[in-house]
Amino acid sequence: MTTESAISIRNLVKTYGNGKQALRGVSLDIPKGSLFALLGPNGAGKSTMINIMAGLVNKTSGSVSIWGFDIDEHPRNAKLSIGVVPQELVFDAFFTPFETLELQAGLYGIPKSQRRSMEILRAMKLEDKAHAYTRTLSGGMKRRLLVAKALVHTPPILVLDEPTAGVDIELRQQLWAYVRELHAQGTTVVLTTHYLEEAQELCDRIAIVNQGQVVANETKASLMAQAHDKVVVVTIDRDLDAVPEVLSQFDARLRDSRRIAVTYDKRRINSGQVLAALATCGFGIEDVTTEEADLEDVFLRLTQAPAEGQSSTAGQSPAGRNAPAHVA
Repeated sequence: MTTESAISIRNLVKTYGNGKQALRGVSLDIPKGSLFALLGPNGAGKSTMINIMAGLVNKTSGSVSIWGFDIDEHPRNAKLSIGVVPQELVFDAFFTPFETLELQAGLYGIPKSQRRSMEILRAMKLEDKAHAYTRTLSGGMKRRLLVAKALVHTPPILVLDEPTAGVDIELRQQLWAYVRELHAQGTTVVLTTHYLEEAQELCDRIAIVNQGQVVANETKASLMAQAHDKVVVVTIDRDLDAVPEVLSQFDARLRDSRRIAVTYDKRRINSGQVLAALATCGFGIEDVTTEEADLEDVFLRLTQAPAEGQSSTAGQSPAGRNAPAHVA
């Protein structure tokens, strides 16, 4: 009962009792064996989608298939096929990590002889805390314990909802090393994160959700190819109070008294044209660097545009690359 998709969603709608429509006809396929990023602004509908997959929220209409099992027709098999690491750090303060995993394994009906509690704690660097009360763990340790809980039944799909929130750099690197190891072993990994550089570095396919709709679902390479803007930063030989008039044809800004950052569409303009314009004014050029657009630029462009059937509330052009992008 398997398909080519690890997760298949068709025309998924969720409308809450207060009338809020969190999902508006979402259709999405997550390939088996992929490391898949599911991104979107706060309130875009990602967590609702994940909670429906996990059986924690009832959908209004549409269908969801997990590892080939429809969540309505085969709910038990669907739940056995997915492990979800939630955003919230929720534990029983008086259980130890070992007891937490043993209880979770019991809920999934795993016989004691087949449980891997200590093995999983060891992999998550929690072996030395196996018998300490959960309330004594640091935030990063609790985050890793959530990942451990999601793995007790060895699901073929692991969903990580903001797994590195509040985790320091060292622990984040350890977590991603383990996720890469799981992925190399064949686990399909679905990631939501507000650290867009993580998604860009780790994932091979990216979907972006905005206002309850999927606005992009492509390979990382294809999505990044949509980033047409490029920035050339020119350091000149004298101080300036304003951008030279000769650069008025470009999107140019002063970064400091001697550095000018010019943003341009690399499909129509090249950096040589910018440098040539400066040369006509007699400026001496001391240094030139370029910056390629990244996933943040694409994300902002797609999520600041109004979704289908929605009017824009901002009425603004996309923010620059230094604008904050909060994805939750």
